[in-house]
Amino acid sequence: MTEIILLDGGMGQELLKRSAFTPSPLWSAQVLMDEPEIVEAVHLDYINAGARVITLNSYSVTPERLERDGDLKRFRELQAHAISIARSAREKSGKKVSIAGCLPPMMASYRPDLAPDYQSCLTSYRKIVAEQKNHVDIFICETLASAKEVRAATTAAAESGKPVWTSMSVIDGDGTKLRSGELLGEGVKAALDAGANGVLVNCSWPESLTQSIAILATSNLPFGAYANGFSAIDKLAPGGTVEELVARDDLGPRAYSEHAMRWVAGGATIVGGCCETGPAHISELASKIRLAGHEIIGADDQ
Repeated sequence: MTEIILLDGGMGQELLKRSAFTPSPLWSAQVLMDEPEIVEAVHLDYINAGARVITLNSYSVTPERLERDGDLKRFRELQAHAISIARSAREKSGKKVSIAGCLPPMMASYRPDLAPDYQSCLTSYRKIVAEQKNHVDIFICETLASAKEVRAATTAAAESGKPVWTSMSVIDGDGTKLRSGELLGEGVKAALDAGANGVLVNCSWPESLTQSIAILATSNLPFGAYANGFSAIDKLAPGGTVEELVARDDLGPRAYSEHAMRWVAGGATIVGGCCETGPAHISELASKIRLAGHEIIGADDQ
């Protein structure tokens, strides 16, 4: 029997499916402002589906994104709002659930070429960590597409003294390379050097993440994966909206969980879902994990 930490699924796309408004460049942060009750409902649905780690809905609440697409003055307010909602959902669930802080790409997903220089990234990540560190159980640095982003985010998170999982996004079709073109192994080394306690891959095709698993296994740290369900990400422009992205029609809950169980078979002990996965995906994955004879645990039980 293996102990598996089950993460939640995608937040941004799930929120937009439930929102009464059209997507904005601020994506999930716009829902946080306009319809916070939906955010709490999604957190609760993931917990009830079996997730034992939920991530703050603060992916779009970076200083750089707010300055470009919204109001930078609302940074602390929105960070606090995301924290409050996640904590409320956990309390209402009555379940033992860990809350993960979120350190995302500063400017845009999948575009490491737009990331600020290392020192600027580090400064911004430290600002996010300062707002979250007293309210979360663990930090997830996620969807990072270059070794530079990995080093900056992991360094800032590790300074908090909380456990840090660093998750990288790889090229769709080549799980051996970060979206920057650097080898995934370079990202893993950067994460280790900066103090990560676990390494993951996320927000890429599940087939690509299956390729990545053997590389993560060389880290001698807990490792895992959580994939997206996009057919392609090329049309997503920085400052644009996710309306341009199309979901695959072959990654329903059963098919997705079969991919995830391949990661588990490869030694992964941290699995979940990313964009275009929802509570039904996590529920199906929880069932498959248990049917395989494994135990689902929380982040602080590892």
